[in-house]
Amino acid sequence: MNVTPFWLAGRPATGDESIEVTNPFDGHVVGAASVPTPAQVEEAVAAADAVRRQAAALPLHVRAEALLHVSRRLAERADEVARLITAENGKPLLWARGEVARAVATFRFAAEETRRWSGNVQRLDTEPAAAGRVAYVTRVPRGPVLGISPFNFPLNLTAHKIAPAIAVGTPIIVKPAPATPLSALLLGELLAETDLPVGMFSVLPVPNDRAGGLVDDPRLPIVSFTGSVPVGWSINDQVPRKHVTLELGGNGAAVVLPDADLDWAASRIGLFANYQGGQSCIAVQRVYVDRSVYEEFLPKLIDAVNGLVTGDPWDERTQVGPLVSTDAAVRVETWVNEAVDAGAKVLAGGSRDGAVYAPTILSEVPADAKVAREEVFGPVLLVQPVDGVDDAFAHVNDSAFGLQAGVFTRSLDVAFRAHRELDVGGVIIGDVPSYRADQMPYGGVKDSGVGREGLHSAMNDYTEEKVMVLTGLQL
Repeated sequence: MNVTPFWLAGRPATGDESIEVTNPFDGHVVGAASVPTPAQVEEAVAAADAVRRQAAALPLHVRAEALLHVSRRLAERADEVARLITAENGKPLLWARGEVARAVATFRFAAEETRRWSGNVQRLDTEPAAAGRVAYVTRVPRGPVLGISPFNFPLNLTAHKIAPAIAVGTPIIVKPAPATPLSALLLGELLAETDLPVGMFSVLPVPNDRAGGLVDDPRLPIVSFTGSVPVGWSINDQVPRKHVTLELGGNGAAVVLPDADLDWAASRIGLFANYQGGQSCIAVQRVYVDRSVYEEFLPKLIDAVNGLVTGDPWDERTQVGPLVSTDAAVRVETWVNEAVDAGAKVLAGGSRDGAVYAPTILSEVPADAKVAREEVFGPVLLVQPVDGVDDAFAHVNDSAFGLQAGVFTRSLDVAFRAHRELDVGGVIIGDVPSYRADQMPYGGVKDSGVGREGLHSAMNDYTEEKVMVLTGLQL
């Protein structure tokens, strides 16, 4: 079996161990990733620290061209990369191809933002004491970044760690999810083709139980983490003096109001409760439908869910594939069964075959059930009638999470009210909460995290303002 090397300060390297990568759908081994030794991890961190000033001084055109190179190469190898994602993650080719296209755009957006990355000038002579003075304000890197990426979007969410770091001129060490390291290692291969300086990037498939040293290391003052809620907040507590950004879980809610296009709403909710096997922080999990249209909407939703093509991720027609592991599917099954035992009704799905859990609709779910309160991270949605906008918005906000929400309405007044009143990081009007454009700010409130991704937003998170005052000028 071929063992893929990791990237140590921009060069391929191997350690003494490897991680075996298996396909979740059928369990076959798709590859392996070499694991760095502690000494190699130290070498990577030392290299990032050593190159930080050189990285910050890189001309913008050098950074932008490196980002564009990765974008172009991903586009050239799109089919190969999509198949790699499907192999290690199990997501259907339909969604894997979409993820590659998004990563192509993510690196392109980063290149565009790099060319716009500049300072500004402030005249300070608004008061007599500052006559002849001007402030030049720029944003400078806080220091090397530790980017920890998840399994559900192994390419594009890794891109969202790497691209803004290169854009602002700061080194980055990426720790991919152990279940899906191969996509991140491929990004390392493409970055190695650029003219970035030695030490600018490392991709280290470190097991989770050995990552604490990287999190603690003072030479990595930024930690950008995407993953589970408990792990994310434990990182935040572990390093209170670091700048930590957390993209954590969600319990995505969609509201369907009487003026909505019910066919459109049903088709979008049905699909995006189940895309990626429901393994998306912004997958639809809760659906609140105005009582006046509930009976009309419900059969449309059931038809939409029952019509999804489920199973083999290698089939170009498949819309819902396996979860990342059989254990993950068993957990979802357990939560659904607990809700049913407590009185919930299964309107669609409710069965498991290995790592594949059937797209499922539940109604009459007790408010304290895990599937209602926690993040299912599986192809399960709850549907419930509500009495008007006040009731709907109160239900959306009755959650420990606050990532994104979708509101199906044609009313601008309701749209702006939703933006004002919903306790979430983003409100999507006329569509599901699962919509994300990679250039827009993305992140949540409450247990969904802190900070924002989306290239410009992440670039701001990775940097801080620095001021130079010029004195004695004739203005």
